[in-house]
Amino acid sequence: MKRIILVVISVIFGVFAAGADEAKADAYGSAGCGLGSVVFGDAPGMVQIFAATTNGTFASQTFGITFGTSNCVDGGGAVASTRSFVETNREVLAKDISRGSGETIATLATLAGCSDESSVGRTLQSNFGRIFPSAAASDRQVSESVVDVLRSEQDLSCSKL
Repeated sequence: MKRIILVVISVIFGVFAAGADEAKADAYGSAGCGLGSVVFGDAPGMVQIFAATTNGTFASQTFGITFGTSNCVDGGGAVASTRSFVETNREVLAKDISRGSGETIATLATLAGCSDESSVGRTLQSNFGRIFPSAAASDRQVSESVVDVLRSEQDLSCSKL
């Protein structure tokens, strides 16, 4: 049993150690970057559910985005990364914004270079209706609204936007 655990841990750390230089932004499917993208790649369909579950179970997407590993590359600056993150994690982000806190808000604050994660959560929560005007709002509209809200609040000091 210890041997299996050791192998699993070794594989996980090996994936995290893979640098962004080796990663390709188009190497993942709709589940986004993270351990799931390394294991399952960009195969379409139901396999992306397993990729997303793997990303969530090991929190590898947050780690990868923060440190540029596991196929999480910065393909166009912080604004593009922030928009991509919002679009990829829209449903979970919506839940966290409604609560005013959560892992996706913490990652978003880091990507945007914001000074205070809790202030970001409160600001996004108070602007929920602006960010999600309807269920039919496109991912692009939502991501643009999030960036606009973060840019408009000078107190957040989101230096990368």
